[in-house]
Amino acid sequence: MFKGKKIRLRAYKSNEVERVLELIEEDGLRDTLSVAAIFPQSYEAQKNFMDKNSISNGELFNFAIESLETKEYVGGCGINNLDRKNSVATVGIWIGKKYQNKGFGSDALRVLCKFIFDEMNVHKIKLHYFEFNKNAKICYESVGFKEEGINRKELFRYGKYYDTLNMGLFRDELK
Repeated sequence: MFKGKKIRLRAYKSNEVERVLELIEEDGLRDTLSVAAIFPQSYEAQKNFMDKNSISNGELFNFAIESLETKEYVGGCGINNLDRKNSVATVGIWIGKKYQNKGFGSDALRVLCKFIFDEMNVHKIKLHYFEFNKNAKICYESVGFKEEGINRKELFRYGKYYDTLNMGLFRDELK
């Protein structure tokens, strides 16, 4: 499918719902993924998400991230929104805790961005992250994303408010 140096992006497999839940429910990981209140994901909800994403959904794609070396599922990424008029895609990515800081995230994000630029002819890719997620910032900057703005104290988590930060990337900035 779509390969990088360490990963390949592929479709989700119906038999890996429990594996996905195991990784995404690791301590503190879900806290970095959504502005919504954090609560445990049910098997049925995760299965429905994966089933829905195994069928073509127009131009919103979600991929499983698999290690090339071990063939293990290590996380997920995808296009969360596509504005065709302005040619802007919004993406998201997550990597299981034990696979973080090993280059899987930056490799997967590079492959995803290359797919979006080269196959979908999108002009700009954007994303956001929460100020306490320092690993995300390092990953995104290593791929070439530039900070574009701050939404001050927009996320309530751990009993206080945090900034959310917006980043963007153009084709010629991809590293």
